[in-house]
Amino acid sequence: MRFSKMGPILLFVLAFLAIPFHTAQAQDGAWQFRLRGIAIVPDESATIDPINGDVEIDDAFVPELDISYLFSPNVSVELILATAKHDVTAVGTDAGDVDVGSIWLLPPTLLVQYRFAPEAVARPYLGAGINYTLFYNEEVPGDIVTDADYDAALGFALQGGVDIPIKDSGWFVNLDIKKIFLSTDVALNGGAINADVDINPWVFGAGIGLIVQ
Repeated sequence: MRFSKMGPILLFVLAFLAIPFHTAQAQDGAWQFRLRGIAIVPDESATIDPINGDVEIDDAFVPELDISYLFSPNVSVELILATAKHDVTAVGTDAGDVDVGSIWLLPPTLLVQYRFAPEAVARPYLGAGINYTLFYNEEVPGDIVTDADYDAALGFALQGGVDIPIKDSGWFVNLDIKKIFLSTDVALNGGAINADVDINPWVFGAGIGLIVQ
């Protein structure tokens, strides 16, 4: 993974970490940490040139970590970190169904959230933000497809969820759903085959969290 591809992710992380240092004196803020198990369900489609067809990308089940900073009881910003491996198949092409191999995605996502009832028994929230996805560790079958190159992608994300506190412990249960609007250009076999791929996954999550004042 080249440093030039890592640049946007480093900017994500640095911008997020800088937030409390500029606002802590003026805000009664807190850190919040969540650990979820997530199901990543692509809502995929593709245009493949010159062999036509579409794409199928399998689901993935992985852990996800998020770190939030609360500016106020109602407003927060959240950085979400996870990585997942997906198998990819080109289907219905002029050459039939073609195994494209597998690819790992690293999609850090930065969201601004509004919390509707921060003192209630169940505390719903909505979020919106940006996503930057890197593709790495491509594996190809080596017969029809001998290499694959995926372009890094910038997209948008929407989120909804609810936190349910566990008494006065600082711990809570979390349910969360996200929609990530993600597209990438893929070059196969040195550019002999090119695809415009929409991945657009739904991400369903459940887990636990902790608030640290």
